[in-house]
Amino acid sequence: MSIVNAKEIMIEAAKNKYAVGAFNVTDLLQFKAVVEAAIETKSPVIVQTSVKPSQFIGTQLMVNIYRTLAESAPVPVCLHLDHCTDIDYCKKCSDAGYTNIMIDASKHSFEENIRQTKEVVDYAHSVGNISVEGELGTVGGVEDQIVVAEDEAQLANPQQSVEFVERTGVDIFAPAIGTAHGVYKTKNPKIDFERMATIHKMLNSNGIKTPLVVHGGTGLPDDYIVKLLEAGGAKFNVSTELKHTLIDAKWEYISSHRDEYDPGKLDVFVRDATRKAVIGWMQKLGSVGKA
Repeated sequence: MSIVNAKEIMIEAAKNKYAVGAFNVTDLLQFKAVVEAAIETKSPVIVQTSVKPSQFIGTQLMVNIYRTLAESAPVPVCLHLDHCTDIDYCKKCSDAGYTNIMIDASKHSFEENIRQTKEVVDYAHSVGNISVEGELGTVGGVEDQIVVAEDEAQLANPQQSVEFVERTGVDIFAPAIGTAHGVYKTKNPKIDFERMATIHKMLNSNGIKTPLVVHGGTGLPDDYIVKLLEAGGAKFNVSTELKHTLIDAKWEYISSHRDEYDPGKLDVFVRDATRKAVIGWMQKLGSVGKA
């Protein structure tokens, strides 16, 4: 059960009104911290890599790290490729051993989004037990150098969402509902909870078939998280917070240990800070003890 795709753990989450945390990592240290947090809290978890970190470390090496950590973990762990706009790279990661793939064709026309998403779905399903995430509408902010200005962000249309899911065969679905990548510029971002709930009901009223994803988790107020869980959010993406934790923890440790040159101690400090941040999210999402 350690190596899983995203859909199988998200279905249970959606049924029981909690969510699986999906944490973007850029290196082995973060990867290890996320898995350790999942083990400590007995939570299912999704480890995500954006395209550039995956390419920098190497697709196969990233999968090897995943398998090494996941196979010895007593909790389900999924490896997800996040916001990939390149169909060929989606296929490469499917072949390498990623267990969930996100093809992000949301900036294209509706028909082109369907075409590209379906191509990846068909390929991933032919390779093996791989689930695929698609997105409709656009999410504000920046994700892996993909920039969407706030005034360009478009929310997912509920009727089109059903058509998109039916025609693509996508396993999990990320509707744009007003969340944003990066850091929110206001304490009260405008999130369309009703739209999320409507899409969830239209897709899953007769049993959970297509669990929903919430992008832009960093900075969401706690009461917003509760509302999104109630509206059907079964996967919450957290990227920016882990980036800030990584850099801030390194800065804090180095600044207070200027005469020390021990990378091992630095790594332990950063790992512990990352693990603490991840555990905090697992508690908010209600996944503790659900593995």
